[in-house]
Amino acid sequence: MWKWLHPYANPERAYQLAGTMLPWFAVLATLLIATGTIWGLGFAPVDYQQGDSYRIIFVHVPAASMSMSAYMAMAVCAFIGLVWQIKMADIAAAAIAPVGAILTVIALVTGAAWGKPMWGAWWVWDARLTSELVLLFLYLGVIALYASFEDKVMAAKAAGILAIVGVINLPIIKYSVEWWNTLHQPNAITVGKSNAMPPEMLIPLLCNIFGFAMLIATLSTLRFRAEVLARNSMRPWVRALVAKECK
Repeated sequence: MWKWLHPYANPERAYQLAGTMLPWFAVLATLLIATGTIWGLGFAPVDYQQGDSYRIIFVHVPAASMSMSAYMAMAVCAFIGLVWQIKMADIAAAAIAPVGAILTVIALVTGAAWGKPMWGAWWVWDARLTSELVLLFLYLGVIALYASFEDKVMAAKAAGILAIVGVINLPIIKYSVEWWNTLHQPNAITVGKSNAMPPEMLIPLLCNIFGFAMLIATLSTLRFRAEVLARNSMRPWVRALVAKECK
């Protein structure tokens, strides 16, 4: 069933596929984020309770939700690398980690900026905020383990184990507002249930969520291609590529 994926375990084929997909990811990210941000910040109606301060939701929610999605993608790649010993999966996991960490920082900073006028404090040890902070530490741990070993195989194993174990934090982040009595408001969008947000707010928010997903794909693909070249710098196909670009 998955035999069509096997050729892409080859570094050259994986590099070429990433290059083919990169422009699509970049264009979609640009269009979606531009549409969602302009619509949300400039044209969405004012919230009857929070006023204009709620508009940070168009950055905060996409960053927070995609920080979890990026971690899951990283963990899946790490699992594939550990179980099936596919080096391209390890490289993909290493490429995603810094991108996910930056998104987590954005989620924490925008959450603090939103929390100040709503709660009267930049930070509280709320279940949602604390578990999101733990997510940042997990990302940093994975990045540190990748950088701590000269042997990339050993680095991938150590970082992969941490990434997989850290998945347990994702449902804690997701359901913390339901499991505990927290200051953080309920999830803005609930799959399978009716959402209270009017379409004028929901559509730009969804645009930014999908746009941030494409942004993750774009940045991770760029890092993936750079890492593939760095690890295969002595291969004939890389030398041929460099020679072609230098002409």
